[in-house]
Amino acid sequence: MPTNILMPALSPTMEKGNLAKWLKKEGDKVKSGDVIAEIETDKATMEVEAVDEGTLARIVVPEGTQDVAVNDVIAVLAGDGEDIKAAGAGAASPPPKAEARAEAPKESAATAKASAPAAAAPAQPREAQKEAAPQTNGHARTFSSPLARRLAREAGIELARINGSGPHGRIIARDVDEARSGKGLKAPAATPAGAPGIAPLGAVAPSMSDKQILALYEPGSYEVIPHDGMRRTIAQRLTASVQTVPHFYLTMDCNIGKLVEAREEINAAAPKDKDGKPSYKLSVNDFVIKALALALQRIPNANVSWTDGGMLKHKHSDVGVAVAMPGGLITPIIRKAETKPISAISAEMKDFAARARARKLKPEEYQGGTTAVSNLGMYGIKDFTAVINPPHATILAVGTGEERAIVRHGKIEVAQIMSVTLSCDHRAVDGALGAELIGAFKMLIENPVMMVV
Repeated sequence: MPTNILMPALSPTMEKGNLAKWLKKEGDKVKSGDVIAEIETDKATMEVEAVDEGTLARIVVPEGTQDVAVNDVIAVLAGDGEDIKAAGAGAASPPPKAEARAEAPKESAATAKASAPAAAAPAQPREAQKEAAPQTNGHARTFSSPLARRLAREAGIELARINGSGPHGRIIARDVDEARSGKGLKAPAATPAGAPGIAPLGAVAPSMSDKQILALYEPGSYEVIPHDGMRRTIAQRLTASVQTVPHFYLTMDCNIGKLVEAREEINAAAPKDKDGKPSYKLSVNDFVIKALALALQRIPNANVSWTDGGMLKHKHSDVGVAVAMPGGLITPIIRKAETKPISAISAEMKDFAARARARKLKPEEYQGGTTAVSNLGMYGIKDFTAVINPPHATILAVGTGEERAIVRHGKIEVAQIMSVTLSCDHRAVDGALGAELIGAFKMLIENPVMMVV
Protein backbone atom coordinates (compact mmCIF):
# COMPACT_ATOMS: atom_id res chain seq x y z
CA MET A 1 0.00 0.00 0.00
CA PRO A 2 1.44 3.45 -0.90
CA THR A 3 2.71 5.63 1.96
CA ASN A 4 1.95 9.34 2.12
CA ILE A 5 4.92 11.56 2.98
CA LEU A 6 3.65 14.50 5.05
CA MET A 7 4.99 17.99 5.63
CA PRO A 8 6.86 17.51 8.93
CA ALA A 9 6.68 19.76 11.97
CA LEU A 10 10.31 20.77 12.31
CA SER A 11 9.74 22.68 15.54
CA PRO A 12 7.05 22.73 18.23
CA THR A 13 5.64 26.03 16.93
CA MET A 14 5.80 25.32 13.19
CA GLU A 15 2.43 25.49 11.43
CA LYS A 16 3.61 25.71 7.80
CA GLY A 17 6.79 25.79 5.77
CA ASN A 18 8.14 26.31 2.27
CA LEU A 19 9.16 23.30 0.20
CA ALA A 20 12.44 24.72 -1.04
CA LYS A 21 13.91 21.81 -2.97
CA TRP A 22 13.41 18.14 -3.80
CA LEU A 23 16.61 16.10 -3.61
CA LYS A 24 14.92 13.02 -5.07
CA LYS A 25 12.81 12.81 -8.22
CA GLU A 26 9.88 10.64 -9.14
CA GLY A 27 11.00 7.08 -9.79
CA ASP A 28 14.05 7.29 -7.48
CA LYS A 29 14.67 4.56 -4.93
CA VAL A 30 14.54 5.80 -1.35
CA LYS A 31 16.04 4.22 1.75
CA SER A 32 15.29 5.05 5.36
CA GLY A 33 17.51 7.96 6.39
CA ASP A 34 17.93 9.34 2.85
CA VAL A 35 17.61 13.12 2.63
CA ILE A 36 14.74 13.67 0.22
CA ALA A 37 13.90 17.39 0.48
CA GLU A 38 14.81 20.76 1.98
CA ILE A 39 12.17 22.64 3.96
CA GLU A 40 12.37 26.34 4.83
CA THR A 41 10.90 27.50 8.12
CA ASP A 42 10.82 31.12 9.23
CA LYS A 43 14.42 30.99 10.45
CA ALA A 44 16.19 27.99 8.94
CA THR A 45 16.47 25.63 6.00
CA MET A 46 16.36 22.01 7.15
CA GLU A 47 16.78 18.64 5.51
CA VAL A 48 13.98 16.05 5.62
CA GLU A 49 14.89 12.38 5.89
CA ALA A 50 12.80 9.44 4.69
CA VAL A 51 11.57 7.08 7.39
CA ASP A 52 10.46 4.27 5.04
CA GLU A 53 11.93 2.47 2.07
CA GLY A 54 10.44 2.35 -1.41
CA THR A 55 10.20 4.29 -4.64
CA LEU A 56 9.15 7.93 -4.88
CA ALA A 57 5.97 7.38 -6.90
CA ARG A 58 4.69 10.92 -7.02
CA ILE A 59 5.72 14.40 -5.90
CA VAL A 60 2.49 16.05 -4.80
CA VAL A 61 3.88 19.46 -3.79
CA PRO A 62 6.45 20.84 -6.26
CA GLU A 63 9.60 22.55 -5.03
CA GLY A 64 9.28 26.28 -4.55
CA THR A 65 5.79 25.95 -3.04
CA GLN A 66 5.31 28.26 -0.06
CA ASP A 67 3.16 28.01 3.06
CA VAL A 68 2.56 24.27 3.00
CA ALA A 69 0.65 23.32 6.15
CA VAL A 70 2.11 20.78 8.56
CA ASN A 71 0.75 17.26 7.85
CA ASP A 72 -0.22 18.10 4.25
CA VAL A 73 0.72 15.31 1.82
CA ILE A 74 3.83 16.37 -0.12
CA ALA A 75 4.73 13.07 -1.84
CA VAL A 76 3.78 9.42 -2.15
CA LEU A 77 6.11 6.48 -1.60
CA ALA A 78 5.42 3.13 -3.28
CA GLY A 79 6.50 0.05 -1.35
CA ASP A 80 8.58 -2.81 -2.72
CA GLY A 81 6.70 -4.73 -5.40
CA GLU A 82 3.99 -2.10 -5.80
CA ASP A 83 3.08 -0.63 -9.17
CA ILE A 84 4.64 2.83 -9.17
CA LYS A 85 2.22 4.29 -11.69
CA ALA A 86 -0.80 2.94 -9.86
CA ALA A 87 0.52 4.22 -6.54
CA GLY A 88 1.13 7.66 -8.00
CA ALA A 89 -2.22 7.79 -9.78
CA GLY A 90 -4.06 6.85 -6.63
CA ALA A 91 -2.25 9.44 -4.53
CA ALA A 92 -3.96 12.39 -3.00
CA SER A 93 -4.11 15.43 -5.24
CA PRO A 94 -1.89 18.40 -4.36
CA PRO A 95 -3.41 20.24 -1.41
CA PRO A 96 -5.30 23.24 -2.77
CA LYS A 97 -4.20 26.64 -1.63
CA ALA A 98 -5.45 27.37 1.86
CA GLU A 99 -7.53 30.18 0.39
CA ALA A 100 -9.38 27.82 -1.94
CA ARG A 101 -9.96 25.22 0.75
CA ALA A 102 -11.33 27.82 3.11
CA GLU A 103 -13.68 29.21 0.47
CA ALA A 104 -15.49 25.94 -0.35
CA PRO A 105 -19.25 26.37 0.18
CA LYS A 106 -20.56 24.60 3.26
CA GLU A 107 -23.27 22.62 1.45
CA SER A 108 -23.23 19.79 3.98
CA ALA A 109 -21.38 18.60 7.05
CA ALA A 110 -19.38 16.15 4.92
CA THR A 111 -18.43 18.86 2.40
CA ALA A 112 -17.38 21.23 5.18
CA LYS A 113 -15.16 18.58 6.73
CA ALA A 114 -13.50 17.79 3.40
CA SER A 115 -12.84 21.42 2.51
CA ALA A 116 -11.61 22.69 5.88
CA PRO A 117 -7.95 23.81 6.01
CA ALA A 118 -5.53 21.66 7.99
CA ALA A 119 -5.14 24.29 10.71
CA ALA A 120 -8.86 25.13 10.97
CA ALA A 121 -10.64 25.00 14.30
CA PRO A 122 -13.19 22.22 14.90
CA ALA A 123 -16.62 22.85 13.37
CA GLN A 124 -18.96 24.82 15.62
CA PRO A 125 -22.75 24.67 15.89
CA ARG A 126 -24.50 27.02 13.47
CA GLU A 127 -25.61 29.23 16.37
CA ALA A 128 -22.01 29.59 17.57
CA GLN A 129 -20.86 30.42 14.07
CA LYS A 130 -23.42 33.21 13.91
CA GLU A 131 -22.20 34.63 17.19
CA ALA A 132 -18.54 34.39 16.13
CA ALA A 133 -19.05 36.04 12.73
CA PRO A 134 -17.58 39.56 12.68
CA GLN A 135 -20.13 42.37 12.43
CA THR A 136 -19.71 45.43 10.25
CA ASN A 137 -22.52 47.30 12.03
CA GLY A 138 -25.75 46.53 13.77
CA HIS A 139 -27.44 45.25 10.60
CA ALA A 140 -24.90 43.69 8.21
CA ARG A 141 -22.34 40.94 8.56
CA THR A 142 -18.90 40.76 6.98
CA PHE A 143 -18.55 37.36 5.33
CA SER A 144 -14.98 36.05 5.32
CA SER A 145 -13.02 32.82 5.35
CA PRO A 146 -11.32 31.60 8.56
CA LEU A 147 -7.93 32.06 6.90
CA ALA A 148 -8.77 35.62 5.83
CA ARG A 149 -9.88 36.47 9.38
CA ARG A 150 -6.63 35.16 10.81
CA LEU A 151 -4.48 37.00 8.27
CA ALA A 152 -6.40 40.24 8.80
CA ARG A 153 -6.01 39.91 12.56
CA GLU A 154 -2.24 39.38 12.22
CA ALA A 155 -1.96 42.37 9.86
CA GLY A 156 -4.05 44.61 12.15
CA ILE A 157 -6.61 45.35 9.40
CA GLU A 158 -10.33 45.58 10.14
CA LEU A 159 -12.33 43.13 8.04
CA ALA A 160 -15.04 45.72 7.52
CA ARG A 161 -12.55 47.84 5.56
CA ILE A 162 -11.57 45.10 3.08
CA ASN A 163 -13.35 44.68 -0.25
CA GLY A 164 -14.18 41.01 -0.78
CA SER A 165 -13.67 39.36 -4.16
CA GLY A 166 -15.09 35.94 -3.27
CA PRO A 167 -18.63 34.68 -3.90
CA HIS A 168 -21.24 37.22 -2.74
CA GLY A 169 -18.49 39.62 -1.65
CA ARG A 170 -16.85 37.12 0.72
CA ILE A 171 -13.39 38.21 1.91
CA ILE A 172 -10.69 35.68 1.06
CA ALA A 173 -6.97 35.49 1.76
CA ARG A 174 -6.04 37.20 -1.52
CA ASP A 175 -8.08 40.25 -0.49
CA VAL A 176 -6.15 40.54 2.77
CA ASP A 177 -2.83 40.30 0.89
CA GLU A 178 -3.94 43.15 -1.38
CA ALA A 179 -5.12 45.17 1.61
CA ARG A 180 -1.64 44.95 3.14
CA SER A 181 -0.26 46.94 0.20
CA GLY A 182 -3.07 49.50 0.42
CA LYS A 183 -5.23 48.03 -2.36
CA GLY A 184 -8.83 46.96 -1.97
CA LEU A 185 -9.43 48.97 1.19
CA LYS A 186 -12.65 50.86 1.83
CA ALA A 187 -12.49 54.39 3.16
CA PRO A 188 -12.52 54.50 6.97
CA ALA A 189 -15.92 55.00 8.53
CA ALA A 190 -16.77 58.60 9.24
CA THR A 191 -16.24 59.80 12.79
CA PRO A 192 -19.54 60.66 14.48
CA ALA A 193 -20.24 64.38 14.71
CA GLY A 194 -18.68 65.89 17.79
CA ALA A 195 -16.44 62.88 18.41
CA PRO A 196 -12.81 63.85 19.10
CA GLY A 197 -11.45 61.07 16.85
CA ILE A 198 -9.36 59.50 19.63
CA ALA A 199 -9.83 56.41 21.75
CA PRO A 200 -11.69 56.88 25.04
CA LEU A 201 -9.62 57.07 28.21
CA GLY A 202 -8.55 53.55 29.18
CA ALA A 203 -9.17 52.09 25.71
CA VAL A 204 -6.40 50.73 23.51
CA ALA A 205 -6.06 52.88 20.38
CA PRO A 206 -6.01 50.75 17.21
CA SER A 207 -2.85 50.80 15.13
CA MET A 208 -2.90 52.71 11.87
CA SER A 209 -4.04 50.73 8.87
CA ASP A 210 -1.80 50.25 5.86
CA LYS A 211 -3.92 52.67 3.86
CA GLN A 212 -3.67 55.35 6.54
CA ILE A 213 0.11 55.02 6.60
CA LEU A 214 0.46 55.02 2.81
CA ALA A 215 -1.70 58.15 2.61
CA LEU A 216 0.98 60.06 4.52
CA TYR A 217 3.53 59.63 1.71
CA GLU A 218 3.63 60.75 -1.88
CA PRO A 219 2.88 57.91 -4.35
CA GLY A 220 6.07 56.67 -5.97
CA SER A 221 8.28 57.93 -3.12
CA TYR A 222 8.54 54.49 -1.53
CA GLU A 223 8.81 50.79 -2.35
CA VAL A 224 6.60 48.20 -0.62
CA ILE A 225 8.72 45.21 0.42
CA PRO A 226 6.51 42.30 1.56
CA HIS A 227 7.32 40.83 4.97
CA ASP A 228 8.90 37.39 4.93
CA GLY A 229 8.18 34.69 7.49
CA MET A 230 11.11 35.62 9.73
CA ARG A 231 10.15 39.29 9.97
CA ARG A 232 6.54 38.39 10.79
CA THR A 233 7.65 35.94 13.49
CA ILE A 234 9.97 38.51 15.06
CA ALA A 235 7.20 41.12 15.03
CA GLN A 236 4.66 38.78 16.61
CA ARG A 237 6.96 37.37 19.31
CA LEU A 238 8.44 40.69 20.41
CA THR A 239 5.09 42.48 20.34
CA ALA A 240 3.68 39.73 22.53
CA SER A 241 6.70 40.02 24.83
CA VAL A 242 6.30 43.75 25.37
CA GLN A 243 2.54 43.41 25.89
CA THR A 244 2.60 40.42 28.27
CA VAL A 245 5.97 40.58 30.06
CA PRO A 246 6.36 43.38 32.67
CA HIS A 247 9.87 44.62 31.83
CA PHE A 248 12.12 46.65 34.10
CA TYR A 249 15.71 47.69 33.45
CA LEU A 250 18.95 47.90 35.46
CA THR A 251 22.07 49.62 34.09
CA MET A 252 25.68 49.45 35.29
CA ASP A 253 29.01 50.73 34.00
CA CYS A 254 31.77 48.11 33.97
CA ASN A 255 35.49 48.87 33.93
CA ILE A 256 36.84 46.39 31.39
CA GLY A 257 40.48 47.53 31.47
CA LYS A 258 41.68 44.21 32.96
CA LEU A 259 39.54 42.24 30.50
CA VAL A 260 40.98 44.06 27.47
CA GLU A 261 44.53 43.41 28.68
CA ALA A 262 43.81 39.74 29.44
CA ARG A 263 42.16 39.27 26.03
CA GLU A 264 45.18 40.70 24.23
CA GLU A 265 47.58 38.47 26.17
CA ILE A 266 45.48 35.33 25.62
CA ASN A 267 45.07 35.98 21.89
CA ALA A 268 48.79 36.70 21.50
CA ALA A 269 49.63 33.39 23.19
CA ALA A 270 47.21 31.33 21.07
CA PRO A 271 48.95 28.40 19.31
CA LYS A 272 49.22 28.73 15.55
CA ASP A 273 48.81 26.17 12.79
CA LYS A 274 51.26 25.54 9.94
CA ASP A 275 49.81 28.53 8.04
CA GLY A 276 50.40 30.83 11.00
CA LYS A 277 46.69 31.12 11.79
CA PRO A 278 45.86 31.24 15.54
CA SER A 279 43.70 28.41 16.86
CA TYR A 280 41.35 30.94 18.51
CA LYS A 281 40.73 34.66 18.75
CA LEU A 282 38.61 35.65 21.71
CA SER A 283 36.20 38.59 21.55
CA VAL A 284 34.86 40.73 24.38
CA ASN A 285 31.47 39.13 23.72
CA ASP A 286 32.90 35.68 24.50
CA PHE A 287 33.87 36.97 27.97
CA VAL A 288 30.41 38.53 28.37
CA ILE A 289 28.71 35.17 27.66
CA LYS A 290 30.90 33.38 30.18
CA ALA A 291 30.46 36.09 32.83
CA LEU A 292 26.67 36.06 32.52
CA ALA A 293 26.60 32.25 32.68
CA LEU A 294 28.66 32.22 35.88
CA ALA A 295 26.64 35.10 37.36
CA LEU A 296 23.46 33.04 36.96
CA GLN A 297 25.11 30.17 38.82
CA ARG A 298 26.03 32.54 41.67
CA ILE A 299 22.48 33.98 41.73
CA PRO A 300 20.48 30.82 40.93
CA ASN A 301 17.12 32.36 41.81
CA ALA A 302 17.51 34.59 38.73
CA ASN A 303 18.16 31.60 36.43
CA VAL A 304 14.43 31.00 35.99
CA SER A 305 11.51 30.98 33.56
CA TRP A 306 7.97 32.04 34.43
CA THR A 307 5.01 29.74 33.80
CA ASP A 308 1.50 30.13 35.16
CA GLY A 309 1.81 26.76 36.87
CA GLY A 310 5.11 27.42 38.63
CA MET A 311 8.64 28.79 38.32
CA LEU A 312 11.18 26.82 36.31
CA LYS A 313 14.51 27.01 38.13
CA HIS A 314 17.23 25.96 35.68
CA LYS A 315 20.30 23.98 36.69
CA HIS A 316 22.50 25.20 33.83
CA SER A 317 23.13 28.56 32.18
CA ASP A 318 22.04 28.21 28.56
CA VAL A 319 22.90 31.59 27.08
CA GLY A 320 21.32 32.74 23.82
CA VAL A 321 23.28 35.25 21.75
CA ALA A 322 21.51 37.51 19.24
CA VAL A 323 23.02 37.17 15.76
CA ALA A 324 22.06 39.58 12.97
CA MET A 325 21.24 37.97 9.63
CA PRO A 326 19.62 39.15 6.39
CA GLY A 327 16.02 40.08 7.11
CA GLY A 328 16.15 39.74 10.89
CA LEU A 329 17.97 38.05 13.74
CA ILE A 330 18.21 34.70 15.47
CA THR A 331 19.44 33.65 18.91
CA PRO A 332 21.56 30.49 18.91
CA ILE A 333 22.21 29.09 22.39
CA ILE A 334 25.46 28.19 24.12
CA ARG A 335 24.34 25.25 26.27
CA LYS A 336 25.86 24.82 29.74
CA ALA A 337 27.99 27.90 29.13
CA GLU A 338 29.13 27.95 32.75
CA THR A 339 31.03 24.68 32.19
CA LYS A 340 32.85 25.68 28.99
CA PRO A 341 36.19 27.46 28.61
CA ILE A 342 36.02 30.83 26.88
CA SER A 343 37.92 29.45 23.88
CA ALA A 344 35.22 26.78 23.40
CA ILE A 345 32.47 29.41 23.69
CA SER A 346 34.30 31.49 21.06
CA ALA A 347 34.57 28.58 18.61
CA GLU A 348 30.93 27.61 19.13
CA MET A 349 29.74 31.17 18.53
CA LYS A 350 31.75 31.49 15.28
CA ASP A 351 30.15 28.27 14.01
CA PHE A 352 26.66 29.37 15.07
CA ALA A 353 27.04 32.81 13.48
CA ALA A 354 28.17 31.35 10.14
CA ARG A 355 25.36 28.79 10.00
CA ALA A 356 22.77 31.30 11.24
CA ARG A 357 23.51 33.66 8.35
CA ALA A 358 23.16 30.70 5.96
CA ARG A 359 19.89 29.69 7.72
CA LYS A 360 21.33 26.28 8.55
CA LEU A 361 20.67 26.19 12.30
CA LYS A 362 18.54 23.38 13.71
CA PRO A 363 15.55 24.33 15.91
CA GLU A 364 17.17 22.79 18.99
CA GLU A 365 20.12 25.15 18.47
CA TYR A 366 18.06 28.32 18.84
CA GLN A 367 14.99 27.33 20.88
CA GLY A 368 14.86 27.39 24.66
CA GLY A 369 17.69 28.80 26.74
CA THR A 370 17.60 30.52 30.12
CA THR A 371 18.84 34.03 29.26
CA ALA A 372 20.29 35.98 26.34
CA VAL A 373 22.91 38.55 25.33
CA SER A 374 22.37 41.31 22.78
CA ASN A 375 25.59 43.16 21.95
CA LEU A 376 25.53 46.31 19.79
CA GLY A 377 28.91 47.53 20.97
CA MET A 378 30.49 46.81 17.58
CA TYR A 379 28.16 49.45 16.12
CA GLY A 380 29.35 52.10 18.56
CA ILE A 381 26.13 52.03 20.64
CA LYS A 382 26.85 53.30 24.16
CA ASP A 383 23.83 51.74 25.89
CA PHE A 384 20.34 50.46 25.06
CA THR A 385 17.56 48.24 26.38
CA ALA A 386 16.67 44.86 24.87
CA VAL A 387 13.29 43.09 24.69
CA ILE A 388 13.09 39.81 26.63
CA ASN A 389 12.69 36.71 24.46
CA PRO A 390 10.27 34.39 26.34
CA PRO A 391 10.60 31.98 28.04
CA HIS A 392 13.71 33.81 29.27
CA ALA A 393 13.32 36.03 32.34
CA THR A 394 16.35 38.23 31.53
CA ILE A 395 18.39 39.61 28.66
CA LEU A 396 21.63 41.60 28.87
CA ALA A 397 22.12 44.51 26.45
CA VAL A 398 25.83 45.29 25.96
CA GLY A 399 27.17 48.61 24.71
CA THR A 400 30.56 49.57 23.34
CA GLY A 401 33.71 49.70 25.45
CA GLU A 402 35.12 53.23 25.34
CA GLU A 403 37.51 55.48 27.19
CA ARG A 404 35.74 57.65 29.75
CA ALA A 405 36.86 59.97 32.51
CA ILE A 406 36.28 58.51 35.99
CA VAL A 407 37.15 59.70 39.48
CA ARG A 408 39.38 57.39 41.54
CA HIS A 409 40.76 58.37 44.95
CA GLY A 410 39.81 61.97 44.27
CA LYS A 411 41.64 62.11 40.92
CA ILE A 412 40.28 62.09 37.40
CA GLU A 413 41.55 59.14 35.39
CA VAL A 414 40.83 57.58 32.01
CA ALA A 415 39.30 54.09 32.07
CA GLN A 416 37.86 51.62 29.56
CA ILE A 417 34.15 51.55 30.43
CA MET A 418 31.36 49.37 29.03
CA SER A 419 27.69 50.03 29.90
CA VAL A 420 25.35 47.05 30.24
CA THR A 421 21.58 47.01 30.83
CA LEU A 422 19.74 44.01 32.24
CA SER A 423 16.07 43.67 31.22
CA CYS A 424 14.10 41.59 33.74
CA ASP A 425 10.68 39.93 33.77
CA HIS A 426 9.24 41.35 36.98
CA ARG A 427 7.00 38.28 37.41
CA ALA A 428 10.06 36.10 37.91
CA VAL A 429 12.89 38.45 38.91
CA ASP A 430 12.29 41.25 41.38
CA GLY A 431 14.34 44.44 41.53
CA ALA A 432 16.71 43.36 44.29
CA LEU A 433 17.30 39.96 42.65
CA GLY A 434 18.01 41.61 39.30
CA ALA A 435 20.45 43.97 41.03
CA GLU A 436 22.28 40.99 42.56
CA LEU A 437 22.57 39.35 39.14
CA ILE A 438 23.95 42.39 37.32
CA GLY A 439 26.25 43.02 40.30
CA ALA A 440 27.64 39.49 40.04
CA PHE A 441 28.16 40.01 36.31
CA LYS A 442 30.02 43.28 36.95
CA MET A 443 32.37 41.61 39.44
CA LEU A 444 33.22 38.83 36.98
CA ILE A 445 33.65 40.99 33.88
CA GLU A 446 35.87 43.43 35.76
CA ASN A 447 38.01 40.60 37.14
CA PRO A 448 38.33 38.08 34.29
CA VAL A 449 40.74 35.88 36.25
CA MET A 450 37.68 34.84 38.34
CA MET A 451 36.20 33.19 35.24
CA VAL A 452 38.97 30.63 34.96
CA VAL A 453 39.14 29.45 38.58
